[in-house]
Order: sequence, then C-alpha cells, then structure tokens
Amino acid sequence: MPKLYNEPSLRIAWADRSLAGRRWSGLGRPLAGVLVALTLSQGALAGERTKKPADARPDYTAAQAATARPEGLPASVRIAGDDVSAFQALIDGAPRAADPWLVLSGGGENGAFAAGLLAGWSERGDRPDFGVITGVSTGALIAPFAFAAPTIGAKADAALKANYTEISAADVFEFGGTPDSLTDTWPLKERIGRAVTPALLKAVAAEHAKGRRLLIATTQVDSERPVLWDMGAIAQRNAETGDPRALALFRAIILASTAVPGVFPPVAIPAEAKDGANDGGKDKSFAELHDDGGAMAPFYLAPAAALEGEARLRLPTDRVYLVVNNRLEPEFQMASRTTLSVLGRTMSAAIKAQTRAALALSKGYAERTGLDLRIALIDGRFAKTSEKPFDQAYMKALFAHGEALARDGSAFVQARPPATAASRPIPSETTGSVTASR
Repeated sequence: MPKLYNEPSLRIAWADRSLAGRRWSGLGRPLAGVLVALTLSQGALAGERTKKPADARPDYTAAQAATARPEGLPASVRIAGDDVSAFQALIDGAPRAADPWLVLSGGGENGAFAAGLLAGWSERGDRPDFGVITGVSTGALIAPFAFAAPTIGAKADAALKANYTEISAADVFEFGGTPDSLTDTWPLKERIGRAVTPALLKAVAAEHAKGRRLLIATTQVDSERPVLWDMGAIAQRNAETGDPRALALFRAIILASTAVPGVFPPVAIPAEAKDGANDGGKDKSFAELHDDGGAMAPFYLAPAAALEGEARLRLPTDRVYLVVNNRLEPEFQMASRTTLSVLGRTMSAAIKAQTRAALALSKGYAERTGLDLRIALIDGRFAKTSEKPFDQAYMKALFAHGEALARDGSAFVQARPPATAASRPIPSETTGSVTASR
C-alpha cells in the first residue's frame, strides 16, 4: 500500500538528513500530548537549570506573565484563550459578532482545502462577510486574507491560492535544526514577511473598524496556556500610528501559531510587565515563547470550559462554519522500527483522536445552546495521496476539491440539529447557505 503524505505525521530521514520521499507533518500539529510522553522528568532536568546558556532569556515570574503585554502595545490586544469571561467581553464588544462565524483549523499543507473552499464560495456569490474569524496553525495563515476579503476583493483568494498551490517544502522549512527544534523555518518567516504587508494590515484594520473580529490562537510555552490575539486591534495600531512593532507582532503571531513544538522553533515575542522587585515600578522586559496554537486544540471556537459545559458562554451568532483541514478516518500504513516512524504514526492517531474529541465537544455545545454548527472536512470524496512534503500536485488537487464543493453547495454538513433550534428553518442554497444538510 502506498505511503500517505496527507495525514499528520512526521517522517524525516535521519541518517542522510534527506527529505526525499518522506512525509512531513506540515504546519500546525498539536504535538503536546506526544511530546509529554517523551520528555525527560522534571527531576532529571533540575541539574540543568543551574547552568544558563549564553543566550538564555531574562527570567520572569508567573505574576509578571499574568500582567504582561506585548512590548509597546496595550494589553487589550490579547486575552488568555481559556478565560471565559474575557472571551465573552471580547465578542460582546464586537458589533458584528452576531453575523456568521468562520473557524479555521490547523492542518499544514491541507490548508489548501480551506483556501479552495473560500475561493469556490466567492465564485458562488453567497460567501458571508463573517463577523468573527478564528484561525489556528495553518488556519492562522489563511484567516487574515479571509478577513480582509471584503476590502481587497479577489486579491485575497488569489493570495491564498498562491500560498497553497505554488509552494514547496523549501518555502516552509530547512532541515538542520535550531537549539529548540529539528528544523529552521526561516523560509516560512520570510514568506510571511512578504505576504503580510502594511497594506494587508490596513485592510484588516478597516474590517476591524466595521465591528468584525480576527482572532488567532497561539500557545504560551512558559505558562502552558492558550493566547487569543485580537489581530484587528494590532492592525489598527499599525494603520493609525505606523508603529513597526505592531506589524512585527502581527507577523510573529502567525509564525508562532504554525510552530509545531520541537519540530519548528518557537517564536520569541517581546513583552513587558511591571517589575515588582523594583521600587520605581518600572517595566521589566523579557521574551515570551509562543508556538503552535493547535497544541491546545485543533481549532478555536470558544474556551474549553464553555465547550465542556463547565462555564456559561453566550455566542452572539447563531451560525458557525467550521473548516477542518484534516482527515478523521484511520489510515493503514506499516511503520518501520525507527523512533521517528513510530512517533509519526502515533502522532497521527493522537491528532485524529484530538480532532474527533474537539468536534464532539463543539457539537455538544451547539446542541445545548441552539447554535447552527456547519462542518466541512476532508472526507472520502478526496482520495489523492502524496509521497513528498508540500507536493504541489497534491495541494492543487485539494484546492480544486474544496473549490468544487463550495461552488456546488456541498462543502458543509450541518452538525446534529440542536434540540432548541429544531423548529428553525434550514436556509436553502439560494439564501446564502453553502451546505448539505443531513
């Protein structure tokens, strides 16, 4: 049976450091659960903590982390992604949050699915101007263009098509490693720098001013908590003041959200907080480490406590479109007796299980609250596979697949109809629904 590249697994040739004929996990794989099992015990690391490498970050405390803000920007440009009250306040402060939402998952090169879906939806002519768009991992690369589309028009879809059909592995990473990862993502960093321009931020700021919100999730490595960034507020800061730190932060957040732990390097984000040890109370500067937003969840709809029913949360919208850039069904492939092969296959199973669990929680939340949740994912209708990382033929085919599904209205399936909304009519395809109801 041929090897499948489009599932989330990691295959790196170790002996000759060649990537030829191997698979790559791509962007945005939540590896935390697997990495925990492979990490040395805290006791084993205790001795190492007595020695600081020359490039060690300045120390900071949990209290300072709790009050930190990005350097030069207000603390309000982000919230803790697991803080239900803060999330409620953020969306209640968005005038357009009652409009449909778009939630974009991680999935590496499989982001071509969402990119094609959005293009096909535009061609169909009934794509909403989503009130809120959230992105995790590869979804973080897509979200700004989806958000800015009402301002920049067809350029948004064209940029996404280029980003997901004209790249190769060399545009994403270089094998060779850094002190904290197996690879170096300087090619991706440069590509983000070319794509995320002041003009794009100006468009994002314009849409933010209309009351829409663009939210991207990262994982704060030191605090082990999700962080949700208000990208429109950051863009607005750049558009109004020309502050280059806002542009740099916008780019850094996107890069961080795609940073697979241990595989891609984490991103250092300059921060500052009051130095309680200093009588003058002046700010202490330090660097936070952020990586893959998918380490906490494969997509971001709401804080976990709300989805699990442990806390109450009222979403202003009554409809959410969720795009899962992944397959969920098990796929057979023999693993070789190597660490990376076994790790890759186990990660694949873990990620699919995590995604299924996240979908179950989201469907449960939708049923309890009357939310009309509509889900698109890569299913049996797409059978193409790939033998190499970021294979253009594969990504082009997946883009075309998503585009075709959106054009003919069969991209989304309504989740189990919520009991509280059983009497609500399901809009037909002629009234703005791109869905296939079950």
